[in-house]
Amino acid sequence: MTKEFRLHGANPEKIYTAFGIPMPRKVFDFSTNTNAVKQRDGFFPDLRAALEDYPDDECLKLVSLISKKEGVARENILITSGSNESIYLIASYEASRENRILQPVYGEYMRALNNFGANPLNIFDIFNSDIPSNGTVWICNPCNPTGFLIPDETLDDIAAYRKDTLFVIDEAYRDFIWTDSRQIRCKARPNIIRLRSLTKTYNLCGARIGYIIADADITERLKKRQPSWSVSNFAQQAALFFLADETLPSRTKNYYRLEVPRLISALRDAGFVTLPTCVNYFLMEADDDEALIRFLLKRGIVVRHTRNFTGLDGRYVRIAARTAKEDDLLIAALRDYL
Repeated sequence: MTKEFRLHGANPEKIYTAFGIPMPRKVFDFSTNTNAVKQRDGFFPDLRAALEDYPDDECLKLVSLISKKEGVARENILITSGSNESIYLIASYEASRENRILQPVYGEYMRALNNFGANPLNIFDIFNSDIPSNGTVWICNPCNPTGFLIPDETLDDIAAYRKDTLFVIDEAYRDFIWTDSRQIRCKARPNIIRLRSLTKTYNLCGARIGYIIADADITERLKKRQPSWSVSNFAQQAALFFLADETLPSRTKNYYRLEVPRLISALRDAGFVTLPTCVNYFLMEADDDEALIRFLLKRGIVVRHTRNFTGLDGRYVRIAARTAKEDDLLIAALRDYL
């Protein structure tokens, strides 16, 4: 039994080290929720500018592009070094208030709030929980790790009713929603902060880049605590290049609309129990998660444990759909496991 699991997915080499299993030359990583759909070719960054020049501290070109993409004013956008920087910037202000975190969810909200001295409480139902007035509620929508989606209309109704409560809505996986073909736009409300990530859809995890959409007063306040030159030249160049591919969002939805149901159906036919999802990842029940993970690691396959997701406690593994060929390898390995 391993004594400690890593907090996040990805970094397969650390999972292999934790389990004491030699890492194969070829590893198929189903623990990371990045995009399996092909990105556009031809990105050749200006390395001299990326390494030698100070980056544009206001990210003006990127703000302009995202403003058009999202249909919101430039002053409502703040570019950040990934969603994690957004989370910590917000937590630095909200730690003095009552905070609720809708669980199970990505652990960085709790970690950031605790590091700023907050005492956040977990909730498991947005509709029947104690929502604080003059407090903050943290929601991942679609939810990581469950793939559950609260409709925008529902969240807007709640925010409209509770005007004194701030809602931080992490939409890192919004582009992967394959169950709804509507074009979703942000509604401007002074008590909603929406977090968007570019690292998942555009496979820019190493570049660390994302953005906040919020009331102008909020983005201006958060900017005051953001370190200067927070978003690197390389990250800005990459985002500008890959965001220019206007076909990727539709190609992503179309791919996962077919591949996720195919993968889930095959696993259910093999005898596994999976939970419903609207995105590119899902939860699968595991009677003995360590035995399952260890078996797959020896096959060069990595899935995400759920031991550090509040309320899941290792009763599931999280699987992100990859290419069809990779998914077939996973299906075959899980059939062998049974």
